[in-house]
Amino acid sequence: MACDNKKPCACTYPGCPRHGKCCACIAHHQKDGGVPGCFFSKEGEALWDRSFQALLKDRGLA
Repeated sequence: MACDNKKPCACTYPGCPRHGKCCACIAHHQKDGGVPGCFFSKEGEALWDRSFQALLKDRGLA
């Protein structure tokens, strides 16, 4: 997937080929029904649970 946007990325996964490429990262996680780590708080991202339910919990919505 072509992706020319490069943004500061909060993801802590070492060696990720999509690091900083938001559109590629979102597409990758969507395939598995997940959410990119950068959508979470620092504490939520550290749990490595990329489920939508985990995101809702991290944001205090579940």
